[in-house]
Amino acid sequence: MNDRVSITVADHVADVRLTRADKMNAIDPAMFKGIAAAIDQLNGMASVRAVVLSGEGRAFCAGLDMQSMAGGGSGIDLGSRRPDGANLVQQVSWGWRMLPMPVIAAVHGVALGGGFQIMSGADIRIAAPGTRLSIREGHWGLVPDMAGIALWRTLARDDVLRELTYTAREFTAEEALGYGFVTRLADDPHEAAMALAHEIAGRSPHAVRGSKRLFNLAADADPKAILDAETVEQLRVIRQPNQVEAVMANMEKRPPRFKD
Repeated sequence: MNDRVSITVADHVADVRLTRADKMNAIDPAMFKGIAAAIDQLNGMASVRAVVLSGEGRAFCAGLDMQSMAGGGSGIDLGSRRPDGANLVQQVSWGWRMLPMPVIAAVHGVALGGGFQIMSGADIRIAAPGTRLSIREGHWGLVPDMAGIALWRTLARDDVLRELTYTAREFTAEEALGYGFVTRLADDPHEAAMALAHEIAGRSPHAVRGSKRLFNLAADADPKAILDAETVEQLRVIRQPNQVEAVMANMEKRPPRFKD
């Protein structure tokens, strides 16, 4: 798709890979633009029911490519924002959360700094044992500004987030599982993520997308707004063709045939 990100689609699942393997998928200006472009492309792919996000080579993503930034930064205007409030550096993490379909991150090697924030944008995160992670920005005298603060509040305790941010220390996938950053561990996280993505793709896409909208709303809305939203989403799917098909397929003990 571009020289930083590839997208392959089969059976309603998009296999998305960061492709800067020689640099451990470190984020340079071209990577920022490539990830944002991939997210925009996926947003328009109605037939994709689940996304798997991974990194080629030895790592998921080693964070910012400080060497490429040393000559004058990313050149990105941090004040230029999308309608949802995200600037470009935030979009590469926040954009995964805002996609209509679920995103599963398959993480191995390292996910440091910006790479950790990109991983955090996924709905579900599967990591290889021993993967090294860090909220790394403080090591460089920076603050996390790629949507991490908005994403982590639904994942880990406030005091844990503060400690990891203030110290910038590395931690393992096993620790991340306990903190809430990682959903589960798998020796082959990409294989496990693809299997889960295909399982999700076998469910009614309208019900899954409606559920994602509800979870995205939950962190900010008051109980009444959430209760109202549940009803709205249910009325969108109940007695519609895909919901009827789910019932019939279960009763007839056959695979469902959903429409996107």
